[in-house]
Amino acid sequence: MNSQKVAIITGAGSGVGRASSLALLKEGYTVVLAGRRLETLQETTEMANASSNALCVPTDVGDPHSIENLFATTHKEFGKLDLLFNNAGTGAPPILFEDLTFDQWKTVVDTNLTGSFLCAKEAFKIMKSQDPMGGRIINNGSISAHAPRPNSAPYTATKHAITGLTKSISLDGRKYNISGSQIDIGNAGTPMTERMKNGVPQANGSVEIEPTFNVNHVAEAVVTIANLPLETNIQFMTIMATKMPYIGRG
Repeated sequence: MNSQKVAIITGAGSGVGRASSLALLKEGYTVVLAGRRLETLQETTEMANASSNALCVPTDVGDPHSIENLFATTHKEFGKLDLLFNNAGTGAPPILFEDLTFDQWKTVVDTNLTGSFLCAKEAFKIMKSQDPMGGRIINNGSISAHAPRPNSAPYTATKHAITGLTKSISLDGRKYNISGSQIDIGNAGTPMTERMKNGVPQANGSVEIEPTFNVNHVAEAVVTIANLPLETNIQFMTIMATKMPYIGRG
């Protein structure tokens, strides 16, 4: 059996997922990189110069069969799983609440919530059966798990739901020595937040430029949580641009 810690990261081809994959590879983890596009996953491993410790598995977290293949492949290749970082996510177009379509809503729910649940479910199966039993699941929440942005109902609803999923993972995983954590990220500097440099709508109707911060600080936080012994857990962590409009009234 692989003596190194084995981690699965979804959404590993860009942003937080890429930064976290690189940080965990640097830390000595064997990392299974999951994402829709093989070429972006391979770009991540090339950046790490650690292809021997990385396995790229093209995965659509909106597809239950694709998720099953991801975990079956990981177990077959490495025989264990120490860490799952449920990171993959998407949002709907920032249009009026009443103009959202069912398909736009469902796409976000399938990816952000159902995908995270199905990944955690498969992780449970491996973690409870291995020796030693146990493991760690980290969910990527968001500042949107606490407060919405304008015209973000699908994303905000799923991120609030992720908080409930995290708590259930912690409770239901307790008997298997599985810990559940959630990292709520606000304005990490990724392609997803590029638009903030030009200004984004605020709750009062104005448009304001918002500060961002280096995504590598998120990756360092993920490593910190991952490296804790299983008898210790950071249940919730918020990491954000210090001056972003979250605390207070704007």
